[in-house]
Amino acid sequence: MIRATASDSLILRDVPGHINDSEILSFLYTKDVNWQHVNAIKTLTDFNDDIISDWLNVTVKTFREYKKPQTTFKENVKEQVLLLLSLIKHGITVFGSVDEFEQWLNQKNFYFDNKSPNSFLNTITGIRFVDDRLTAMEYGDNV
Repeated sequence: MIRATASDSLILRDVPGHINDSEILSFLYTKDVNWQHVNAIKTLTDFNDDIISDWLNVTVKTFREYKKPQTTFKENVKEQVLLLLSLIKHGITVFGSVDEFEQWLNQKNFYFDNKSPNSFLNTITGIRFVDDRLTAMEYGDNV
């Protein structure tokens, strides 16, 4: 895994720690979600371009274009990138490390209809659902 840079850590520090509509909307309207945020997803996790492009519902080629400085995003892509980063931040908080969080994301789980939580990250509703499960774990649910 490529280790996170100081820039990635700053990006992660600035994103909301939980998916909260008002915080997400405020971030989207006051800050720029750009190629650095996409690169942060890549460097903060062990997920490959195929998986991340699937989450964003784009081809691998398009995803690779997203990682370039000159790229601008549509609003829905900005929102999805921000939600994924927020989920990653929340997952690291709950599990204590990105490795433990990724392991949980990749394991089949009863609460996800015996699918891995990872398979739900290609929609905003799915990202929110996974984030809700993380919150449930914080409060003692077996998820």
